[in-house]
Amino acid sequence: MPQAEVEAVVKDAAGREVPLYERMKAQIKARIESGEWPVNSRIPSENELVDVLGVSRMTANRALRELANEGIIVRVQGRGSFVAPKKRSAKFMGVRNIADEIAERGAAHRAELILAQKEPCGPELAEALEIKVGKLSFHTIIVHHEDDVPIQIEDRFVNPDIAPDYLEQDFTVVTPNAFLTRVAPIIRTEQFIESVLPQPWECKLLAVARSEPCLLVRRRTWSGNQVASSVRLLYPGSRYRLQSSF
Repeated sequence: MPQAEVEAVVKDAAGREVPLYERMKAQIKARIESGEWPVNSRIPSENELVDVLGVSRMTANRALRELANEGIIVRVQGRGSFVAPKKRSAKFMGVRNIADEIAERGAAHRAELILAQKEPCGPELAEALEIKVGKLSFHTIIVHHEDDVPIQIEDRFVNPDIAPDYLEQDFTVVTPNAFLTRVAPIIRTEQFIESVLPQPWECKLLAVARSEPCLLVRRRTWSGNQVASSVRLLYPGSRYRLQSSF
């Protein structure tokens, strides 16, 4: 029977007491560093660690949770824990196509279209797109995957005057960024970044816990003298980072 959490300690080579979860973390890291568990391979689940090692569920959970926080593994709800590649990075300056970023890392991009429809603008959206209240806008929600791991929700509203054929595109083949850049070249960008907790529907799409901090980028782009689109880009904090250089 697993020991209680207060008893979950072992001694290191020097005879010092070390929490068992730290020993478990060290063992998992050693297997990853040795190549026994390569990048993207699945590691034992909480239940498997409990059964095989005879530790408490709290010990196994803490070890995996801290490894995920350190970026050593990626935990995907409903699928398990996997050896993480180096934390993915995106340039915060400029507007890049996420499919190109993923390809540059040697990974495979896949887009999952969640929603594509026309919607009338309320006051807040009309202000963001700089069009009249009640006018129709184009709305898409897409989940971008890197090697089948969801890494971004793209929640975008588009000014139909700028891209009237927007909703006719196959966004599993071409990204909104690539299409809009071609038909409405960007002359100005405004973007902000903040840390947020995901909403329940976002947790489901990104396969993350409700408590996982996410990076939210809010961006507007202009083509000519009109706003082309207003978009929310949501990234799981444990899988992504944004960087810039000057």
